[in-house]
Amino acid sequence: MLSEKSRPVIEATLPVIAGRIDEITPKFYRRLFAAHPELMDGMFSRANQQNGTQQRALAGSIAAFASHLMAHPGTLPEAVLSRIAHKHTSLGIPESGYPIVYEHLFAAIADDLGEAVTPEVAEAWTEVYWLMADALIKLEKGLYAQQANDEMWTSWRVTAKDAAGAGSITFRLTPADSTPVTRATPGQYVSVRVRLADGLRQARQYSLSDSVDSLTERVFTTKLDEGGEVSPHLHGSVNVGDVVELSNPYGDIELDDSDAPIVLATAGIGCTPSASILQSLAQRVSDRRVLVLHAEQRAGNWALEGQMRSAVEQLPNAELQLWLEEAAAGVDAESGFMDLNGIDLPTGAKLYLCGPLPFMRSIRSQAISAGIPATDIHYEVFGPDVWLAA
Repeated sequence: MLSEKSRPVIEATLPVIAGRIDEITPKFYRRLFAAHPELMDGMFSRANQQNGTQQRALAGSIAAFASHLMAHPGTLPEAVLSRIAHKHTSLGIPESGYPIVYEHLFAAIADDLGEAVTPEVAEAWTEVYWLMADALIKLEKGLYAQQANDEMWTSWRVTAKDAAGAGSITFRLTPADSTPVTRATPGQYVSVRVRLADGLRQARQYSLSDSVDSLTERVFTTKLDEGGEVSPHLHGSVNVGDVVELSNPYGDIELDDSDAPIVLATAGIGCTPSASILQSLAQRVSDRRVLVLHAEQRAGNWALEGQMRSAVEQLPNAELQLWLEEAAAGVDAESGFMDLNGIDLPTGAKLYLCGPLPFMRSIRSQAISAGIPATDIHYEVFGPDVWLAA
C-alpha cells in the first residue's frame, strides 16, 4: 500500500512523469548498458532496444502500476505483475537486478526533469518503484521454486525442423543432458537462446505448440521476423542435430480445470498457444464447449492448421470459424477481419487471445461489449508487453 505521505506527491507528479517517461527510459537504458554491457548478452533484446518496444514496455508498466495505486488503494495490478514476472523468470532476471535498475532509472529521471525532482518527489517515486519491485521479486521467487531444476538455461537438441505454413517452422527438440525437465502446461512458452554470428547471445519467447505435457520433448513454432535476430537465425542457421538453450516453461495463460466454455481467438502465429490448449483438450476428449476463432491474411499462412483442425474434430463440442483477409476459392472462411458480431459466444466463457496488438485490442473490446467480463479475458503478447491491458 502506498503511504499517505507519498500519495499526494504521486498524484501531483504522475502526469509529468508519465508524460516524460518515453524520454526518460531511453536515457535509462543508455546508462544501464554503459555500466553493464553484459546485460545485452543473453538477457535484453538488442532488436527490441533498437525498435523502442522495450522502452515503451518499461514506461507502460511503471505508469500503469502508479496509476493503479492511485485508482485502487490497497491493491496491486496482479494481472500486469504476473505477466511481467513470467517474462522476467523466462529470462533469468535475478533479484540482484532490481537495485541496478533503480540506480540507473532514477539517475535518468533526475537528468531529464532536473530541479523538478525534489527530495520529496524522489522519495515518493522510490516508494512506488520498490512496491512494484518487491511484488515482482516475491512472484518470481515463487515461479523459480516451481521448476524441476534450478538451471536458467539447459541444452536441447533439435530432432526435427518442419515447414508450418508460409514463413513458419516447427522445431522439435529433446534434452541434450540429464537436467530434470519441468512439465509445462498448455498455453505456456519457453525462452530460446542462441548465439548469433557476431557472438552475442540473444533470447526470445516462443509458445509451446505441441507435446506440452511431455518430459522428453519440447515443440515450438516460429514465424520468420525479417526485422528480428533470433527467428532468422533459427530458420536459417539452426538445423537438425544442433543444440540450443531453452528456459524452463513460463507464462500465465494456463487452461483451467473447470467446465466453463472456452473461446480461443487468434490471428497469425498467435495460434501457437491455442494449438497446445486444443491438443490438451483433445487428448482428454474433453466435453467442454470450445469455440475456435482464427484469422489469417491469406489461405496457406495458417502455421498449425492441420493440428488444430484435427483437435477440433476430436472434441465433441468444438467448432471452428476462420477469417481470411484475402478470400480463397474452396476455403470455408469469412472474408475480412475477425468480427464477433453475430458470433454466438457461450455464456460464462473464458476467452484466450493471442495475435498482433491491434487484433487483440479489437477483439477484447468486442468481447467486453458482448458481455464477457474483462477478468475472464486472458492474453499473450509476443515480445515486450506494450499493451498492459487489465
